[in-house]
Amino acid sequence: MRAAEAAVIAAGTPERLLMERAGLAAADAIRLYAGNLPALVVCGPGNNGGDGYVVARLLRERGLDVRVAALADPRSEAARQARSRWPGEVESLGEARPAPLLIDALFGTGLTRPLDEPVAQALARLAAAARIRASLDLPSGVATDDGAILSPVTDYDLTITFGALKPSHRLQPAARHMGRLVLADIGVPVESRLQDIVRPLLVAPGPADYKYSRGYVATIAGEMPGAAALTAVAALRGGAGYVRLVAPEIVPGVPSAIVQGKGEAAEVLADPRVSAAAIGPGLGKSDEARALLEQVLAADAKLVLDADALTLAAEAGSDILHRARFTPVLTPHAGEFSRLFPACQGSKVDRARQAAREARAVIVYKGPDTVIADPEGRAAIAAAAPHWLATAGTGDVLTGVIAAMRAWGFEAFEAACAGVWLHGRAAELAGPGMIADDLPGHLPAAFAECL
Repeated sequence: MRAAEAAVIAAGTPERLLMERAGLAAADAIRLYAGNLPALVVCGPGNNGGDGYVVARLLRERGLDVRVAALADPRSEAARQARSRWPGEVESLGEARPAPLLIDALFGTGLTRPLDEPVAQALARLAAAARIRASLDLPSGVATDDGAILSPVTDYDLTITFGALKPSHRLQPAARHMGRLVLADIGVPVESRLQDIVRPLLVAPGPADYKYSRGYVATIAGEMPGAAALTAVAALRGGAGYVRLVAPEIVPGVPSAIVQGKGEAAEVLADPRVSAAAIGPGLGKSDEARALLEQVLAADAKLVLDADALTLAAEAGSDILHRARFTPVLTPHAGEFSRLFPACQGSKVDRARQAAREARAVIVYKGPDTVIADPEGRAAIAAAAPHWLATAGTGDVLTGVIAAMRAWGFEAFEAACAGVWLHGRAAELAGPGMIADDLPGHLPAAFAECL
């Protein structure tokens, strides 16, 4: 974002004009959200504070009762010009009286250290007394790029950011404090290798399609075949045309549309019609499980690996994953990730990218802030999914959905992004109290929203 702003300014757009655009967008969003509440805008010394002076002026011009409190005098020329156009007094931050609406313009992008204790205390006092709290760009006290909390941060009702989302708008623990998130266009085109996971564009089967053209997913079961059965059901509900559950015995309660019966994994995987294979849920860690993983890694199919398959890969070393014929998709949660990629460091995005390069795989680093990365450095972050996904078996469902997307023809990164979005949307539709078995039944409705 900094590079994009610098390029626009170098091309002739004055910095003060970008600040006016940001202030106008923020003022509009705050007015729509909070109405005509009396407001206090707290401004810092940088350009975030400059945006705050613009917001204060514009809200006052629209008839609101607005006051401004400042931490220090503006440092940049654009911010000084913004303050000069504010027609009212400027109070001291430490002595400012609260207002029903607090607008935090102290520190936005670029904060790298905790707030000074008096500043943090003053902000906390004003926030606690406000009915509605809004922040410009990021809540003060939040690091920009890794989701870290540098100082105690209250829960905001509204956050307005400019030009592009910043990683901490999606990464935890920072993301939980943002409230409603508004992305404002200020005329700065931004290019990034990090993206937001959005609703995928899917295509309904056409008149020329048949079950195998829609994708054949082989799901390999092990010691706990019920977990693999969840994966198989999700693959079928997620759009695959043919799903085979390969298990030591017939698994009861599985829909009749899922093929079971005799057949060893090697025999099933040798079928050239198999387009994707999923392994890991309920696989176990026995010698038989290791043999199954070896067979899957040798298959001429697009692979999705989860759960026990990742634990076995960690024991064998991540180089084992290089045997895959196509770029595999790995779906670790935090514990599995740390076992498989113990040397990865940095933010969650950094670690996912490092792991993707090491494994030559697409990584779906699961959690309340799921991150997807590929070996070429692309990455994406999902908006926070419903908290009720934190229940046993939901990861098995995600594995099946991604396998369906791979079988259907999506490249690995796109399949992972589509699968994560569909999985989260199905959970929203299922509602609180859902269990993993409920999720596949809501996938068709989520799928229909993408057509």
